[in-house]
Amino acid sequence: MLILGFLLGLAVGVSFWVWQQVQLNRYLGQVLRPLTAHSSDVALLIPGLRHEIKLIVQQRQQLQQLLQTYEDLLEFAPVGYLQVDEENQLLWCNQQARKMLYLQRWQPGQVRLLLELIRSYELDQLIEQTRDRQKSQVKEWVFHPSCENAAAISEVKSLMLQATSLSLPKGHVGVFIENRQPVLDMNQARERAFSDLAHELRTPLTSIRLVVETLQDRVKPPLDRWVNRLLQEVDRLIHLVQSWLELTQLETNPTIQLHRQPIEARSLILSVWDTLAPLAQQHKIEIAYSGPENIWINADESRIYQVFLNLLDNSIKYSLPNTTVVVEAKIVSEQKNQQPVLQINIIDSGAGFSQADLPHVFERFYRGDQARSRVTTLDSYSTTAIVGSGLGLAIVRQIILAHGGSVKAMNHPKTGGAWLQIELPCVVANSASQDYI
Repeated sequence: MLILGFLLGLAVGVSFWVWQQVQLNRYLGQVLRPLTAHSSDVALLIPGLRHEIKLIVQQRQQLQQLLQTYEDLLEFAPVGYLQVDEENQLLWCNQQARKMLYLQRWQPGQVRLLLELIRSYELDQLIEQTRDRQKSQVKEWVFHPSCENAAAISEVKSLMLQATSLSLPKGHVGVFIENRQPVLDMNQARERAFSDLAHELRTPLTSIRLVVETLQDRVKPPLDRWVNRLLQEVDRLIHLVQSWLELTQLETNPTIQLHRQPIEARSLILSVWDTLAPLAQQHKIEIAYSGPENIWINADESRIYQVFLNLLDNSIKYSLPNTTVVVEAKIVSEQKNQQPVLQINIIDSGAGFSQADLPHVFERFYRGDQARSRVTTLDSYSTTAIVGSGLGLAIVRQIILAHGGSVKAMNHPKTGGAWLQIELPCVVANSASQDYI
């Protein structure tokens, strides 16, 4: 009886197993029927299907390993990286991001709103702009970390950060963050060192100039030309030191020394030209001014005078003899509820800027193409090319920016000469036009 019961149970089990296999084959047949429209043997496709599944599993494992490798690279990268989802929840950030953004409260695996962890409106705005525009964005700002421990507030320092964002699938956004504070600190230290050096140089240079002036009356030709050369070089050093100090002051606090008052632009430009008339006559250069009268700007007269003195001086010295410096003034923005903008174009007939120089002409100490060097005759025996200090246009740019304007350098398509374009807010404009030559 026991053997009979065992055999009966075995038969039931085998029957159940056979029934399961039949049901499985029937299900596989239904699944594979679309794939076997041109084949009558389903069993031949099953090994191939298993092989494909195996390959997919292997590829998934390889992708997981590759993802882990990239994650490890980002974790130890020298720049910060964080990633948020479509709801601005922080999904992941690397070691540098945790350090720069003071994310000690966040732990890997946590999903929390970014604003709960980082109180930065600028970063949040950058992420939203990236998601809305679906393109990479770059933003630089001063990050003021929040600190829960009141005792540590004095130790937490603000940082100058630069972030570059990337739009990712499913509304996710990735952000690379660079700490610009060390570079900023280094530049400020360098500026202080140069400024201190310039202050120290002013006194000995003034003394040297007095000695050279004394020698001028005592040295006879032809040796006096060397004294004249020495005096010229000393004056250039004094001008360089003064320009450096002035530029440093403008960059440190550009508006503190501005004494604004209404200034009529045309009269100011023509008065500057009158000052440069001896130099213009020597080079046989004339001015052609065109534009409306009674265009007023609210500006510091001495600073704006300095701007046009520098630009017109360059135009004269870099122009060919018997040519004309063109100055055009016009209103370029006069829309309702917007302040009018005065545009002034100064165009010479010299060699112009090289394409390599154009992006750098307003940088301090940048000296471009030697074709724009100033050639000065010292006497009947020798000539020398004296290149500018490289600070004039940098000072021009800082003064214009301090007045809320802009300046850019180009080459004029017709004359081929340098083309400096200034835009300044103006307060009164009259449409009457007059040309002066």
